[in-house]
Amino acid sequence: MASVEEFLKKVRRQETPFYASVYRLGKKLRQAHMPVPGFLRPFYRGIYRLHFIIRDIYWKLLIFFYIGPSVHARFDSVGENLCAGQHMPDISPHLRVLVGDNLRINGFFGAGGSRLFDNPTLRLGSNVHIGHMVTFVVNKEITVEDGVMIANSCFFADSDGHPIDPELRASGAPPALEDIKPIRICRNAWIGYGSKVLKGVTVGEGAIVAAGSVVVKDVPAFSIVGGNPARVLVEDLRTKAR
Repeated sequence: MASVEEFLKKVRRQETPFYASVYRLGKKLRQAHMPVPGFLRPFYRGIYRLHFIIRDIYWKLLIFFYIGPSVHARFDSVGENLCAGQHMPDISPHLRVLVGDNLRINGFFGAGGSRLFDNPTLRLGSNVHIGHMVTFVVNKEITVEDGVMIANSCFFADSDGHPIDPELRASGAPPALEDIKPIRICRNAWIGYGSKVLKGVTVGEGAIVAAGSVVVKDVPAFSIVGGNPARVLVEDLRTKAR
């Protein structure tokens, strides 16, 4: 085994013309592919399409018979027309999740939190869209009202997760109950890609949080906010539209 490792090391270093030629040959072999003559192109194009047809059928069956029913059963209450997507949400057992009609989960989302309060609750209204890799940290309550759109990689937390006092933090103490403050995302708001919405924030009706924002204070209705920390960029979308 040692001799094989030594040989490969010499090849990678191209120590002599011989090892350099072996290195070049290995590189060519690694990049080699089977040539496709013109008369075989329709056949392989069909194989390519068939691959995606089989994949789509597989996922539709998996969602229909396994993921969809499992997610439906996990929610404490759920409306009609749940679209669960291809990923099973990772939800802490003690967390209550209440869902309205037409929830669309377009990827993986996680929801968890502490047991500092009884029945921490995540509320998702009707016609809510949740993108891929969205995380909810729910120690008390996070409410997402009807018509809200949440883009990929967003993060919501109703607590800092640790005490502010360094000694308490070092001792592993939980955050103080008064420092846990619910989040509310009001109807028809849009949370842009990669945004973070932190404790105590209310995002007003119809507001837009620009991609990559960190929201630490309330967002006025029908405004656009962006940045870290987020600030108002457009005060009233309705006026801008006119």
